Amino acid sequence: MTFQFRCISLLSKTLNLYRNMNKQDLIDSMAKAAGVTKVQAQAALDAFMASTQTALKKGDKVILVGFGTFSVTKRAARKGRNPQTGKEINIPAKKVVKFKAGAGLQAKVK
Repeated sequence: MTFQFRCISLLSKTLNLYRNMNKQDLIDSMAKAAGVTKVQAQAALDAFMASTQTALKKGDKVILVGFGTFSVTKRAARKGRNPQTGKEINIPAKKVVKFKAGAGLQAKVK
C-alpha cells in the first residue's frame, strides 16, 4: 500500500467518510431513537417495507409528509447499445420505483 492511500484510508475511517447505513444500522438507530428493542424496531421496519411494497405494487403512492413520496412510473421501451460490441439492442418497457424527497427532508440534508 502506498503512503498516500493509507493516509486517505485512515482518514476516511477516522472521519467516518464514505459510510453507508445498512438495514441493521437503521434498525439499531430506530431502536435507540424510539426506546424500543431491536426486535421491535426490526418488526416495525419490516412492516413498513412490506406495506410500502404492497401499495406500490397496486400502483398507489406512499406519501410521508415532510419526508418524501414513493411512486411507480412506467418507463417506455427504447433502443440502446451494447457497450462492449456497439450492437443496437431493444430495452423493454418496465415499471420503476421513484422517490421524491419532501421539503422537510431536503431542509435537514442541506
